[in-house]
Amino acid sequence: MNLFRSEEHARRWDGFNPAMAHAIKPLAEWAEAFANPFFRERARADYISWTRSDDGAAAFRALRSSLPVPADH
Repeated sequence: MNLFRSEEHARRWDGFNPAMAHAIKPLAEWAEAFANPFFRERARADYISWTRSDDGAAAFRALRSSLPVPADH
């Protein structure tokens, strides 16, 4: 992940890929997404099993609903 001062700075970056423009979000929104239990619980000894539990599935659904969707989908 790259951090830029503004969307304009990101778009001027020589590595900018227009197909990923949907992923340009404020840092606070990305921080909220990565605060999801699906990321926070990774240190659990039973993480893989937990992801398949009702709680893990709910965390994954919440995470997916918060992520940007490409315009062509």
